[in-house]
Amino acid sequence: MPAARRSSPAERRRSTSADLDTLADAVTRLRRALRRVVRSDVPFETLSMAQIEVMQLLAERPGLRAGEVGEALLLAPTTVSTLVGALLSQELIERQADPADRRAWRLLLTDDGEDRLADWQQSNRRVMRDAATQLSADDLHALRAAVPALTKLVTHLDSGRDADG
Repeated sequence: MPAARRSSPAERRRSTSADLDTLADAVTRLRRALRRVVRSDVPFETLSMAQIEVMQLLAERPGLRAGEVGEALLLAPTTVSTLVGALLSQELIERQADPADRRAWRLLLTDDGEDRLADWQQSNRRVMRDAATQLSADDLHALRAAVPALTKLVTHLDSGRDADG
């Protein structure tokens, strides 16, 4: 029986790179599909994904200034201003004076904003659970096993972006 051929470091790097390219594509397609199905699941939802992302950020980090929202989401000041204005007009977020600088405003979710975001998140969970019923036990096990690594990947991506900013 011939000895198993060991791959070279360059071959392993190419293989890993191809795997990561495939992962990036799959995550992009998953996000797009999830967004599309949730929109059909909650047809009355009029918030844009950018507005949802601002609300998610404010849920995670309440009291950010508009500039900090822009830095965290890599958005231009005019874009942040438009998003914040729309969320304020729908009373999904509110501004409170910054106690450290009375000229500045801190942004917070309102109770309605928290409820709306919770509805969006619940719809995402429901759509994922429904889709998961079509997967095999092995596929479900593989997804569960991947969650810790994906969570670490998100942390590394976020910390790398924070270090660059």
